[in-house]
Amino acid sequence: MNVSSVQKLCIHLISSAFQRCRLSEGLCRLSVVLKSLPASTTPMVRVSISDTGIGCCLEEFQDLKYTREGIGTEKWGISDNEIYNYHLNLRESVSARRLTRLPSNPKNGAKFSGTEVCLFISDTIEALLAEINHFFQKMLILKIPTVAAELVIEKGDTPGLRCENVFLTNECSSLHFSTSNIERLKSGLEEYVLKHGNTLSDKCDACFSSREQLKIGSGVACSMESHRSSGLTMEAVIAISELSEFPCFRSCGSKTEVLHFKDFSPCPVSQTSLNALTSIDWRSYGLALGSIVDQGKYKTQPDRHLIKKAVKLAFDDLKEKHAGLLLSAHAVKICSYAPDLASTIAGLILTSDDPEFQSECVSILGLKQYEEIGVEMIEDCIKKKIISVIETNDKKPEKCKEAAAFLFEDDCPQEPIYFDEEYEEGEDFLNSPD
Repeated sequence: MNVSSVQKLCIHLISSAFQRCRLSEGLCRLSVVLKSLPASTTPMVRVSISDTGIGCCLEEFQDLKYTREGIGTEKWGISDNEIYNYHLNLRESVSARRLTRLPSNPKNGAKFSGTEVCLFISDTIEALLAEINHFFQKMLILKIPTVAAELVIEKGDTPGLRCENVFLTNECSSLHFSTSNIERLKSGLEEYVLKHGNTLSDKCDACFSSREQLKIGSGVACSMESHRSSGLTMEAVIAISELSEFPCFRSCGSKTEVLHFKDFSPCPVSQTSLNALTSIDWRSYGLALGSIVDQGKYKTQPDRHLIKKAVKLAFDDLKEKHAGLLLSAHAVKICSYAPDLASTIAGLILTSDDPEFQSECVSILGLKQYEEIGVEMIEDCIKKKIISVIETNDKKPEKCKEAAAFLFEDDCPQEPIYFDEEYEEGEDFLNSPD
C-alpha cells in the first residue's frame, strides 16, 4: 500500500490497529501517544500506536510503502512466549528486506496479545493532531462496543503538559453488546447529526433539541457468494432533519453529507459509490441531485449495484415509517388535485335528496351520525383518504405494482397483480436480508 503523507501513514496504522481490536473476541484498548522531542534541533515527534487486539500479520507492514520514515514494531500473540521486535525500513524497495528482526523480550508467563508501532516523524504535534482526532471522532459513529481508544499528547517531560483524550463508543449509550452493526450505525449517525453543523464534537441545542426532529431510515443489501463475487454486505443509513430557523443551522444545513466506511474504517467516497448515487432516480423520492464536492480519490471499487440497492432500501424504509415524506414528484402533483376532488365529492353527498345515501356516505367516511357534520368536515375527511391512498401507492417499489388501494373499506378486495421484475445488470446477485 502506498502512503502519500505522514498523516495518512498514521491514520493507516491506527486503522489497522482498530481492525485488530474489532476482530478480537474480548474487550480491547487502543492507545495513540504523540510526544514531542524538544532536545532535537528540528521538530521531532515520537508516535506510538498500540493495541491489545489479535496481533498483527507482518505482511501488512512489508506491503507498506512510504519514502521518508522508519518504523519500529512489536507484536505478541496470546500463545507466544516472547514479544517480537522488528525494525521496518520503508525506504527499502524490496519488501522481503524491509523487516529486520530485533532482540525479543520475554513475557514471563503472562497471557496477552497485541501490537505496538513506534515511529519518529520530522514534524510537529499540531500537524498530526487534527487529522488523528478527526479519525477517532468518525470511528465513534460506528459505535464498535469492544474498543476503548485514547489519544495522549506529551509535550516535553513536564507532567502538566500531558493531555489525554479518551474515546468511549458506549459512553451514555443504552446499546447492548448484541446490538447489530446497522442499529449501532443508526445510533451513531443520529448523534453525529445532532452535533453543531454536523461537526464531530460540539452539540448545539439550537440546531436540534431532540432526536424526534430526525427521521432515520436504513437498508442492508447482500451479494451472494459465487464465482463472480465473494459475498459482500452493504449497510446504508439515511438521516433527514427538519429545517430550523436558527442561523447556525442555516449556515450549513443546506448540504447533504455522505460518510463512507469500508471494513469499519472511514475513507473517502469512491468513484463507484458516486456513480451508484448519481444513478438513483432521486425524483421518485421528491429530491433533486445537485452538485457534488469530491472528497478525494479512493481506489478500492465496491459493488455499484450493492450500494444503490442499500441506499434505495434505506429510502424505502424512511417512506414506510413517515407518511408524506419523500413523495415522488408525480405523487405530489396528484396530491395537489385532492382538495378540488374532495370538494366535488362532498358537494355530491350534501346536495343529494336521498337521506339513506347521505347516511351511508357518512358511515363509510367513519363519521358519527350524531356529530354536526358540515361541508368542511366531509371535505377534510375525503381529502385525507385520497392523500393516504396516493402515499400508500407511492411507497411501493417500481418492480412490484399492485392494484390501487381502495379509498374505503371493501369486503371483497382484489388480489394484487405482480408484473415481471426487471433487473439491472448484476442486480440478480443481490438479496436483502429479512
